[in-house]
Amino acid sequence: MSATEIAKRHFLAAVEEAEAAGLGHDSVCRSLLGLVVSKYLETRNVSDVQSELRFVAENCDPGTDFMFMRP
Repeated sequence: MSATEIAKRHFLAAVEEAEAAGLGHDSVCRSLLGLVVSKYLETRNVSDVQSELRFVAENCDPGTDFMFMRP
C-alpha cells in the first residue's frame, strides 16, 4: 500500500465522519491542513513549509499542466 492510498483512505473517512456530524467537509479539510503544517514544522523550517504550500497552491488547477511536464 502506498502513502497516497493510506492518506486517501483516512482523508475520506474524516470527510465522511465530519459530514455525518453536520460539520461539512470544509471544516475538516481546514483542520487536516493545519495538522499537516504542524507535522511538517516538527522537522522542517518555516520557509521550507511555506515553499511546499506555495507549490501546491500555484499548481492546484487540474486543467493546467505542471511546468515540468511541458515539452
